[in-house]
Amino acid sequence: MLAGELYLAHDPELLAARRRAQRRLARFNGAGPEDDAARAEALAALLGELGDGAVVEPPFRCDYGASITIGARSFLNDGCVLLDCARIVIGAEVQIGPGVHLDTATHPIDAATRRAGWESALPVAIGHGVWLGGGVIVCPGVSIGENTVVGAGSVVTRRLPANVVAAGNPCRVLRPC
Repeated sequence: MLAGELYLAHDPELLAARRRAQRRLARFNGAGPEDDAARAEALAALLGELGDGAVVEPPFRCDYGASITIGARSFLNDGCVLLDCARIVIGAEVQIGPGVHLDTATHPIDAATRRAGWESALPVAIGHGVWLGGGVIVCPGVSIGENTVVGAGSVVTRRLPANVVAAGNPCRVLRPC
């Protein structure tokens, strides 16, 4: 799965890993607003890496958690969904608006293969200092260069370079920043 090869999501080992993540997410999302310690403990158990001063607001959703790295002083607003069937790397000092989706999961174009339950995943990388506006969707295999700003509601289907403002569906570069 992490190598980008076809896999079956209902594999018992993957099912167990998702259930483990769901238990940790339930603790994180269910912690009271003043219970920072419980939230931090749940995130530390869930994520592959959480940098110093990083903040993730509930509710938060992911598949496995262990494939996610969030850099120092990054902020994920409420309602973010990270489908981490492949690695998701979020750099330092990244601002991610509410309702953002970072999706690594993808499915075969061939209907017979897809209907048999096979799927695959491609990694997502968000560079240092990026700002993703609310409701942005980042598709499988996409990387976004450092300091880039992506406008709210954009659907990022291909790589974005560093230091640009981009927006739209599909997302396109508008100008340097």
